[in-house]
Amino acid sequence: MKEVKFRKCAKCGAVVEVLENDNNSTFICCGEPMEEMVPNSVDASFERHVPDIHIEDETMIIQVNHVMEENHYIKWIMVVTEKEERKYFFKPGDIPEVFLPYEKAIVYAYCNLHGVWKKEVE
Repeated sequence: MKEVKFRKCAKCGAVVEVLENDNNSTFICCGEPMEEMVPNSVDASFERHVPDIHIEDETMIIQVNHVMEENHYIKWIMVVTEKEERKYFFKPGDIPEVFLPYEKAIVYAYCNLHGVWKKEVE
């Protein structure tokens, strides 16, 4: 399964998904090169960022136990399988959870303050 790469603008906060890259490309936003966002996979803080995944009756329940406040929240969850990529967007006050048929996947969650987090589903 292909890992997804992300870039972020240090000035405006724009986040882009890199579909293809020859590793020599420079992505520019607000006149400056965008920074690569390397997904974290270990939580060491009170707020949880790594997606929590439970399998029940062939259903994959994806949750992120995180605050959903106006200035600090999970903006999206992305589920990448061999066949497709799905994105689910959230706003403050929402519950960041997704219910899907179980299959092998990489799940990413993006916190507006702490970046991208991931967990693999076998």
